[in-house]
Amino acid sequence: MTRSEGSLAIIFTFMLAYILTVMVLPDLLEYLRPEWVALIIIYWVIAIPHRVGVIVAWVVGIFQDVLVGAVLGQHALALSAVAYITYMLHMRIRVFPVWQQSLSVLLLVGVYLMIVLMVQRTVATSHWTLWYWLPALSSAVVWPWIVLPLRWLRKQYAIN
Repeated sequence: MTRSEGSLAIIFTFMLAYILTVMVLPDLLEYLRPEWVALIIIYWVIAIPHRVGVIVAWVVGIFQDVLVGAVLGQHALALSAVAYITYMLHMRIRVFPVWQQSLSVLLLVGVYLMIVLMVQRTVATSHWTLWYWLPALSSAVVWPWIVLPLRWLRKQYAIN
């Protein structure tokens, strides 16, 4: 497989994450929606940090800001910070079993949500409750089901 085919596979995963991010859910389940884009960034930074890093996270975040109508740069800042932290710890996280990786994902998505909340609170008054943190928990729960298909995709397209 060529490098461009691997790049297209990576782009496909981000497009799928965008679709899952804007997919309509019932109000009750809205707080349980995992942070799909953050999960995909975390995976690719752990798997191929030389190709997906802070700059890719920033670009992906700008697209997410435009997609969801957020303050421009809000998700870009949060995803860049998460990508940087993940990059600094990727050699450690990589050797963890999947359940321990889920705990790392819980913390990383928590950092992501904290930065998004700080930007929202800086720009406008936003009301939040403890329900705001549930996506971090749901992201940690779905992490094992993210890792397996992405690992398969990485092997299928020889993404290095």
